[in-house]
Amino acid sequence: MDNNKRSFEESLESLFIEESAIPEQFRIEEIHQKEYLSNGEMKKWAGEVHEVYSPIYTKTANGLQPKLIGSYPVGTEKEAQASLEAAVEAYNDGRGEWPTMSVSERIHHVELFTGKMIAKKEMVVRLIMWEIGKSYADSVKEFDRTVEYIYATIDSLKNLDRDSSRFEIAEGIAAQIRRSPLGVVLCMGPFNYPLNETFTTLIPALIMGNTILFKPPKFGTLLHYPLQEAFQESFPKGVINVIYGRGSDIIPGLMHSGKINVLTLIGSSKVANELKKQHPKVNRLRAVLGLDAKNASIITSKADIGLAVKETITGSLSFNGQRCTALKIVWVHRSVADQFLSEFSKAVSNLKFGLPWEDGVSLTPLPEPYKIDYLNDCIKDAEEHGAKVVNENGGVSKASFFYPAVVYPVNEKMKLYHEEQFGPIIPVVPFDDVEEVIQYLIDAQYGQQVSIFSMDASEVGSLIDPLVNQVSRVNINSQSQRGPDIFPFTGRKDSAEGTLSIPDAIRSFSIRSLVAFKMNDANKELINEIVNSDKSNFLSTKFIF
Repeated sequence: MDNNKRSFEESLESLFIEESAIPEQFRIEEIHQKEYLSNGEMKKWAGEVHEVYSPIYTKTANGLQPKLIGSYPVGTEKEAQASLEAAVEAYNDGRGEWPTMSVSERIHHVELFTGKMIAKKEMVVRLIMWEIGKSYADSVKEFDRTVEYIYATIDSLKNLDRDSSRFEIAEGIAAQIRRSPLGVVLCMGPFNYPLNETFTTLIPALIMGNTILFKPPKFGTLLHYPLQEAFQESFPKGVINVIYGRGSDIIPGLMHSGKINVLTLIGSSKVANELKKQHPKVNRLRAVLGLDAKNASIITSKADIGLAVKETITGSLSFNGQRCTALKIVWVHRSVADQFLSEFSKAVSNLKFGLPWEDGVSLTPLPEPYKIDYLNDCIKDAEEHGAKVVNENGGVSKASFFYPAVVYPVNEKMKLYHEEQFGPIIPVVPFDDVEEVIQYLIDAQYGQQVSIFSMDASEVGSLIDPLVNQVSRVNINSQSQRGPDIFPFTGRKDSAEGTLSIPDAIRSFSIRSLVAFKMNDANKELINEIVNSDKSNFLSTKFIF
């Protein structure tokens, strides 16, 4: 080991501090959850619990130790099934209070919940930071963006309902076409955006009249505990139920029951495929899935290298590269590869690393216990097949922290060429002909997004047409990303099923239903009486402002 690397490792040693040195405003008291929401009750739990250790290590007399921040129930199939029955009963084959409630009333309940959620902001933000190592600034941003998403969903539903409040007439038949719920939704969110990504499925499913079984992610579990009382107070009993336990123990039974109408999962395609196979009535199961991705950055010889570096570094290393929308492989034209690698490596070295509460921090500890072993294996595999880490200190780690590694030249023999690393490694592949990149994307298992960097209109235009048929979003001279939330968010191949965005999500968790009648005098009189006397929540011309 050279002296520079040894010196850097020693500096990483000082990254973690004694607990007494943590700034007062960012300290956390242990939260030991002994209850969970099911069938409208906060049910007591006296069984097995899972202890939650933060990726933020602290210095102790015994060396660096992960900090215990709390625990939560490890439920069994028995509790999960009881919650399932609560959700089934609350839906009641579409006859329950929640699915038959008017749109305006459901909106009121969601607004009530949102107000209570905002009151818990400080605790939830702190738990995001401590549970998954996300910077405090980004944890605040995640919370605020989630609240904005809820209000935008409400506005979108109001617009949809206003459009649906009229009758359409064709060939002597009048109809009112609205959207109705699908049933019981099993909702599972990811650890990297445990609040925002979870709520981008949970809230649309809820507001459209479905009942919910919600399983928090493996990391980022505790942060949902402060919100359960808000759910309890804001919705009829059984409408939302939170289930705990090992996924392999509790989820198969739920799927085998055939009582799950919608599966929504932000996670791996392998898990999604297994879960769907377990459902006995596949034609009745809807799936709304955000899955794996291996988004590529394509930097041509006609790119603005400075811009490409700026966008690619943000795209590949925001939240340590732990985003499905992250740029996970960089294709760079051989003629500009050296320049790009030099400027990119310098940009990496300028990123601030540290603990999540530090101002301006970009690189923070990783929440998954075995992630660093996997990342090291990826680097070892790449080196065995001819690549090397080209940035100073790339791949150096300490405890839960891993310094970003820029690996070059990556080829098809390496894990990093094919696998989604979901962490701070940036594989760089040189190319001579852009057809190599197009063919890579054609052959790829995933098809979420791609970023093209070029200032030549003819070149960009020639790439757009083939690539929009391989991925769902082509970004021009900018990083891949989910937002703005009004834009459709989906993917081709094994990257997604269904479409999420503010307007798309409320459609994904509902189905078009209509009431139709022949335009004769008797029917007109009947329908007018129903509408004017408010005898139906579905058949209505009320206008929501």
